[in-house]
Amino acid sequence: MTDFPRLMHTALDTTDARGLAEFYRVLLGLHYRSGHEPPADGPDDADWLVLLDADGVRRLAFQRVDVALPRSTWPSHEVPMQLHIDYAVPSVAELDRHRERALALGAEVLLDRTDDESEPLVVLADPAGHPFCLLVAP
Repeated sequence: MTDFPRLMHTALDTTDARGLAEFYRVLLGLHYRSGHEPPADGPDDADWLVLLDADGVRRLAFQRVDVALPRSTWPSHEVPMQLHIDYAVPSVAELDRHRERALALGAEVLLDRTDDESEPLVVLADPAGHPFCLLVAP
């Protein structure tokens, strides 16, 4: 049993997952998770990409969305910042435990994929409505 979930990576929604991933890869000196590298030839329609640091630790993820996202106007609040955070837990039992803790603290379930054998997860909204994920990952 773990006391708390650990930060897995920060995930950014974007209409161009590869383009944004490349920006951060070069800017921060990161590398792609195995299998997420750009294709040698042909179209690149990646929906989900993960970047790791030199020690193999996940740092950033990029999720392609099909709707145009307005650019943030921060520090003005007309269009707020757009991101979510993924938190990893070691087992389904821990996923269930931390889900219940989050609900008790005021979270709301947005998506429940705890029965997904390849990557059990639950997407919740914090009390202010910001989404975050709890998922089983090594």
